[in-house]
Amino acid sequence: MDRTTVGVTLFGLLFIWATAAPTEKEQGVDIYSYHINSTINSRYAITVITSRVENRLSESKEVHFQVKIPNNAFISKFRITIDGKAYDGVVKEKEEAQKQYSQAVSRGESAGMVSAIVFHSSVGRTLEEFKTSVTVAASSKVTFELTYEELLIRHLGNYQLLINAQPMQPVGDFKLDVAIYESSKISFLEVTDASNLEFGYGLTTTKSDKVAWVDFYLARKQQTSCSNICGENGLNTDLIITYDVERPKSIGEVKTSDSFFVHFFAPTNIERIPKNVVFVIDQSGSMSGNKIIQTRWALLKILDDLAKDDHFGLITFNNRVNVWKPELVQATKTNLESARSFVRQILNQGDTDINAAVLRGAEMLNKHSQDQSASILILLTDGMPNTGETDTTRIQANVKEAIGGKFPFYCLGFGFDVKFDFLEKLAEENNGLARRIYENSNAYLQLKGFYEEVANPMLTNVQLKYTGAANLTQTRFSQYYQGSEIVVAGQLANSLDTLATETTGTSKNSAVTYKHSTKKSNGVLLQDTYIRRLWGFLTVKQLLMKEKILHGQEKEAARKEALDLSLKYTFVTPLTSLVVIKPQEQDVQVVQKPKEKDNVNGVSLKHTAKSLKQLWAAGL
Repeated sequence: MDRTTVGVTLFGLLFIWATAAPTEKEQGVDIYSYHINSTINSRYAITVITSRVENRLSESKEVHFQVKIPNNAFISKFRITIDGKAYDGVVKEKEEAQKQYSQAVSRGESAGMVSAIVFHSSVGRTLEEFKTSVTVAASSKVTFELTYEELLIRHLGNYQLLINAQPMQPVGDFKLDVAIYESSKISFLEVTDASNLEFGYGLTTTKSDKVAWVDFYLARKQQTSCSNICGENGLNTDLIITYDVERPKSIGEVKTSDSFFVHFFAPTNIERIPKNVVFVIDQSGSMSGNKIIQTRWALLKILDDLAKDDHFGLITFNNRVNVWKPELVQATKTNLESARSFVRQILNQGDTDINAAVLRGAEMLNKHSQDQSASILILLTDGMPNTGETDTTRIQANVKEAIGGKFPFYCLGFGFDVKFDFLEKLAEENNGLARRIYENSNAYLQLKGFYEEVANPMLTNVQLKYTGAANLTQTRFSQYYQGSEIVVAGQLANSLDTLATETTGTSKNSAVTYKHSTKKSNGVLLQDTYIRRLWGFLTVKQLLMKEKILHGQEKEAARKEALDLSLKYTFVTPLTSLVVIKPQEQDVQVVQKPKEKDNVNGVSLKHTAKSLKQLWAAGL
């Protein structure tokens, strides 16, 4: 048997391995070429990483390929080429891949089930690692090619493409090329590293109207001597390409193809709406140390940024609910100073009664006038409810009933002890979102950064309608915030010539309506391909989130549709696994797209972080 089916995705703590293990170069394996090519078509990015490796030894050698990608992305292609023969990966249903693994075990073949994790990057993002290996004959070469896709989300007035460049050794032929194609003029372009420092050499940027290019080349010698981003093992950095586009039309930008469309909606000519915001802050015993310190820092800075016409409330909780003021108050100088004094006295102690605290926050917002304002409820917690109501299903039902769809609920989970799935369900059921806050030196910046994203509501009750379109992604949004963007995609009827778009919402002073007609584009293959894949990507993302909160037949229907689309577009998602034909191997490894968990292989990430701190303290 000269080859066997092998699942090759393996995610792990690369930043530990990179410092502990010798480089491939030291072991006689040379990565002689490493290319990263990314193409962005109207916010949809497809990135291809190609690594060419030579075994210069006189014997066979196991060659490794490992890269880190944004966890928001989906892997869509993987190929290994040896001696001119390509071995392509196949995306299969998770259960089918598991069955294949079990059959290999039953036949007595070597098999392995590898645990998968995600981890926090140096720029406040979550990354996943892809890792595989193959045995290469003496004096032979192998090429690895990985493709992943993502929709760039607009935050704080710009799009960011994050590319991790870490070949694991100095490379003779290193290239990073990014091409950006937009339908509107690109207003600015910036390239920085993880420290937000601009590159001093090796980088070329070109911007011309609606097109931009980023080229980054470093010679082998430069890859060990450049400041900030290099080391003895070569280049090691997170490259961040930041850009935005001009928005001359309030209706946004509508792009069509033969059978699909995408609508980017981000109006700029409207007045900011005053907000009513209640912060619900966990002060239980587990919030000790840096967590409570950085929470206080973030709250103090957020209070400084409240506008004069905003109204706000503060709630802290452990086994008791502590309310700063029984009602929301305006952000006057006197009230803000009183709030700062309250924040400075927040101490951690006691248990965690999430249910009572969130219900109190919802009650405060419900009692406050909603006229010409936008209400927001924000929860920050690092743990699970362990006093009061502790049944998470009942808590979800209580919160949903209390909010009643009147305002969004945002959940921030601090660290890895929190049950993030619970927070995701809480937020998704109430028109919000959940985000993990990582416990490190810049946690307060993560907290403040999230607040800035929702600090300036511009529209509420946004609804988008499309005549002659079907299979639409989400079309109702509780609020639109300054610096963000609403994206809707769908399929077009074959007989349709013109797509009619109507967007409605409520601004500070009145209801607003935007209408527009767009003639369908025909015969543009490239445009049809990327819009089609963008629709598939966004639809799968939203179905996976819906599947978490639905029940019964609706849940199964959402899951089946997400699975069918994942297989159709070859996306590696939580419902699928990547399987690849590898030569001369007798082992089977199967791993699915990882989830953010607090326990991997029986080892708590909290304990892992503690161990790392001890190593750093010892100078290791």
